[in-house]
Amino acid sequence: MTSPQFPFSAVVGHDDLRLALLLNAVHPGVGGVLVRGEKGTAKSTAVRALAALLPALQVVPGCRFGCDPTAPDPACPDGPHAATVGESRAARLVELPVGATDDRLVGSLDLERALSEGVRAYQPGLLADAHRGVLYVDEVNLLHDHLVDLLLDAAAMGRAHVERDGVSVSHAARFLLVGTMNPEEGELRPQLLDRFGLAVEVRAARDVGTRVEVVRRRMAFDDDPAGFTDAWRAADAEVAARIVAARSRVAAVVLPDAELRRIASVCAAFDVDGMRADLVIARAAVAHAAWRGVGAVEEEDVRVAARLALPHRRRRDPFDEPGMDEGALDDALRDAAEQKGADGDGPDDDGPDGGPGGGPGGVGPDRSPDHGGPDHGGPDDGGPDDGGPETRDPDAAGPDGGGDLASDRPDGAPDPDGGPTQDGPQPQGSPTGRADGPSDREGVRAPAPTDTFRARRLEVPGLGEGAPGRRSRARTDSGRVVRAVATTPRRAADVHLPASITAAAPHQRSRGRTGPALVLRHGDLRSGEREGREGNLVLFAVDASGSMAARARMSAVSGAVLSLLRDAYQRRDKVGLVTFRAGGAELVLPPTSSVPAAQARMASMRTGGRTPLADGLLRAREVLRVERLRDPRRRALLVLLTDGRATVGRSGEPVSDACRAAALLAADGVATVVVDCESGPVRLGLAARIAAAAGGEIVTIGALSADGVTGVVHAARAA
Repeated sequence: MTSPQFPFSAVVGHDDLRLALLLNAVHPGVGGVLVRGEKGTAKSTAVRALAALLPALQVVPGCRFGCDPTAPDPACPDGPHAATVGESRAARLVELPVGATDDRLVGSLDLERALSEGVRAYQPGLLADAHRGVLYVDEVNLLHDHLVDLLLDAAAMGRAHVERDGVSVSHAARFLLVGTMNPEEGELRPQLLDRFGLAVEVRAARDVGTRVEVVRRRMAFDDDPAGFTDAWRAADAEVAARIVAARSRVAAVVLPDAELRRIASVCAAFDVDGMRADLVIARAAVAHAAWRGVGAVEEEDVRVAARLALPHRRRRDPFDEPGMDEGALDDALRDAAEQKGADGDGPDDDGPDGGPGGGPGGVGPDRSPDHGGPDHGGPDDGGPDDGGPETRDPDAAGPDGGGDLASDRPDGAPDPDGGPTQDGPQPQGSPTGRADGPSDREGVRAPAPTDTFRARRLEVPGLGEGAPGRRSRARTDSGRVVRAVATTPRRAADVHLPASITAAAPHQRSRGRTGPALVLRHGDLRSGEREGREGNLVLFAVDASGSMAARARMSAVSGAVLSLLRDAYQRRDKVGLVTFRAGGAELVLPPTSSVPAAQARMASMRTGGRTPLADGLLRAREVLRVERLRDPRRRALLVLLTDGRATVGRSGEPVSDACRAAALLAADGVATVVVDCESGPVRLGLAARIAAAAGGEIVTIGALSADGVTGVVHAARAA
């Protein structure tokens, strides 16, 4: 007997979440729900509670694919189904674990029957179980890429196609897709993000009374699950009856042309890609009208649907903030009404003429009225980097900082961060050996980054066994088979059939084979070794000292880091950020899968002061050592962005100290890429010395662009 689920009606708050789930229950064509939120906010509780409210299904007796007896799937692998009386069963909530294998998701060859009976039999997977029910993916943002691809195909076509292991099967797979995620653990792939019809942001209540009620109900449920469920049974039954009534009405709900034009106008104003948003809003508005018990869609229904369907479709970049401005939505709806009145489709509303933007399109969702600021010809943020002596670079000529005064000095000339440009003694009390002053320690805010670019793939050498991703070569569960090995397969998909048959064939006569089936022994089985790509830990070590603080140079560095961060997001890496300046190194961002968090830390980075390059490398080494203990399978890639002009050391020779610290990284086996940020006609080549000591690659910022040079950059090469 299954344990009671927390009642849906007893969930405190989260009105948008409950409404989004109910709209999908009324009209499954809406396309599912993505629930984003911090940990401990009852995301999973609400989703699991929904299953108890769904109406029971009529299915063909004995059909493993849940066919409807009134309209069975003509291509059902268990069919064809003759006319029969269906049997009733509850709608299923099927959970897809993050660590599931592809054969568990789509199904595979029934290996036992294939080897013992000599027949090709298909074993259904989770997609077959979820047909006409709910497919729930907790931590959907951590789902492996190969599972995401399979899920996308099924969600797009409403069918699962299996072509593997000599099996060719197609079956219906229409389900309500519900995913939950914590954005702190990484973002979702854009392709899968767009497949969710609605998206909801969930946060814990800040109201004390609400929090008290949450704790009270949860403790009451934990103390007496059956009694608590009984107390809320009537409320849940009322919601379930309302779902059934709304489902019966949804086909009769009218979507007037005026409201359809409103939907199209809002989607155009928000500049969403494709037409899926229009369709989702239309279906969700119809479902909302049916839920309210009215016969036609009204503006209220469109507004609710747009508020739930548009926020995640406005994100075109992993660094874009999620969510949507309610005022922008109101403006778009008002503009749509005014446009409708101008076209003669109906009376205009009585709202302000044109709204704040002065007419249709005046203020779109991504625009705001002109109040000055950098985008409107007004003043900048007024920070100290706005023309101050620390960051002003009047001779800069381009994003690489050509003409930078810091790089035009001859060898040995004073550096603006207060240190020499070559390793040498730094006597205390001299201009080059002075202690950092208060302004050096505080620093100035880094200038805005230059435009980002499509970064080239930087790789860790060798063959890893880490988390699935898209960066470095690795042994994986889902890549291409490269060889057969004499190990026991862990799953059916791991069996290398040709090699297993070849191993068993010479022994068939001695084993007394008489029928068509192959006589196998445990030792005959061979596994297929697969090779794919893994995600890595990419640790950025950024030189934020005075010699890097020239506006054009630091802007180029910031733009390069953001480009590499975007690349890390796409390749499913963890990222971390170490900066060093003003006599010390700081772990600005501990390793995380949340690339937007790294971007936010980059935006608040301070620059100025002297260059403790050795400290920065040693701090990076310590971070990598700790991460190796936490996750020994995830290999690391250190990306050091510096001009190499070390001015603070431990032995009086800063550059030599930095080279010794780099050699320690090489001894640890850390793959390193040094991005040389030096520019101008006079170059000292100190970054190349650091790269040589670390046994890594040296590249320029320009060489990081995938569009600048053809080929692939390998981050570190085997000696």
